[in-house]
Amino acid sequence: MSLIREREYIIPVVKNAFMRPRIVAFIPAHNEERSIRDCLEGLADQDLPPSLELDIIVIADKCTDRTAEIALRAGEELNLNIMILHTENNKQRKVGALNAAWKSLYGDLLAIHQHEMTPYQTIYNKSVKAILGMDADSHLAPNALMHLWNGLTSARNIGGVMAKYTMRMPKKMSTLSPDDPYYEEKVKSGTYGNPITRWWTHQQKQDMTSWLLSMQYKGGSTYVLGGQGTLFRPEALQDVVNRNNLDAPWQDDSDVEDMLLTWQLQKAKWKTLISPSARCFVDAMKSYHTFRQQRNKWTSGTLDLMTNRELHVHTTHLSKLWASELRKLLDLSTRVLLLLLLSVALITDQFSWNWLWVIPILIASMLNLVLALKTPMRRPIDLFYAVTLVSAEIYLWANLMTFVQVWIDKWSRNKKDGWNNQYEAEKGTTRSKLFEAICLTILIASATIALSVYYRTFLTSTTIVVAIAPYMQIGWRVLTYLTIFVTILMIHQLWTLRRGHTA
Repeated sequence: MSLIREREYIIPVVKNAFMRPRIVAFIPAHNEERSIRDCLEGLADQDLPPSLELDIIVIADKCTDRTAEIALRAGEELNLNIMILHTENNKQRKVGALNAAWKSLYGDLLAIHQHEMTPYQTIYNKSVKAILGMDADSHLAPNALMHLWNGLTSARNIGGVMAKYTMRMPKKMSTLSPDDPYYEEKVKSGTYGNPITRWWTHQQKQDMTSWLLSMQYKGGSTYVLGGQGTLFRPEALQDVVNRNNLDAPWQDDSDVEDMLLTWQLQKAKWKTLISPSARCFVDAMKSYHTFRQQRNKWTSGTLDLMTNRELHVHTTHLSKLWASELRKLLDLSTRVLLLLLLSVALITDQFSWNWLWVIPILIASMLNLVLALKTPMRRPIDLFYAVTLVSAEIYLWANLMTFVQVWIDKWSRNKKDGWNNQYEAEKGTTRSKLFEAICLTILIASATIALSVYYRTFLTSTTIVVAIAPYMQIGWRVLTYLTIFVTILMIHQLWTLRRGHTA
């Protein structure tokens, strides 16, 4: 991989020269002309500690748009020190882009011709006290960088501190006038969304709230330093390079390169934390299809790390990750069993309501309400969605479908490219089969109801009822035990949420 620096800074080197300490931001950007300025505006709003400077490296990764041009212009207008790196023949996508920025500072260990660093490069590298990894569509809230810096420098053994992520809510389409000359451009930018898009965004935001709170209740330690906004200690990244004989910190051995790096940092005894104060605004997946592809990549990559012994990585959160997988299996089992038993009971005329079933429903409603209340920048309608449980149930089924798909793919011989699938989905070159799945479900349900009505006399006969009664009793008993266990877990989560942490 060859690197071309957009513009060079020739600074005279003086013996025993001193350079101010600095943070260097790595921003990989592939065709991000619509979002790169907003990302840079967030960095321009940051307050820095006294005598600390900020340099920004925008990695234009095989861009075919005006990303580099817009970034340079924004740097001049916002008074930011921006350098542009262009990647060539980068086949590692985001990983290759981040590593390109790293090598531009610390050299390429794979280069055939080794070049010694100039005195200026040596002084500059010593001045780099932190590296900020950001996505081009992320936006740091005011003072976020100061909070990240304070967290990173609070102890020598902290290798990285991540900001708390909050999904940005699209604006209402009704606020956008059709007569606006930039109407089409604004719609394509993703800034505006319809009610379904806004609902989908809130569900992801509330999901992130639940995850962030669970991490903070465990002392703030995290098993993934997300690439959207994390401040790293350069010595920690260099430690990962040396311990694993790498040419740069990030690896493409996993679809979740940020999680792999986090586990390697933890293996090297570096702490990885979530900042209790720094916030980073990120874009949510705007459709079910893009959401599924993103979650497939995240979940399959996490599962690969959990089961891959060749990488020799481990996290202190491994038991928590396996518990999360078992919880998904438990949620799936209870719902499938409930649907099966309820259908058979209705078909054979054996259904009878029990008011005890209201207890887990009420507890689930309370839990979702508390999570909604703790979700930043919530809307009144979000509280209604939380109490009624319909939204939470739909979102849960979307995640359970991902859970099933990932485990099926786990045992498949064909390895899927999670990065490419997500990228193609976001470009709109692939589409979801959700509509076909809904139509098939309605067709099967309609056929089942029709057959049940047609053969009602036979299905409700004493012979059929007596024959299936033992199996129904066993099924209801198993479902009761599973529901009691799930209810206990929800009560425990509610008890945990009483603490004062915020997302």
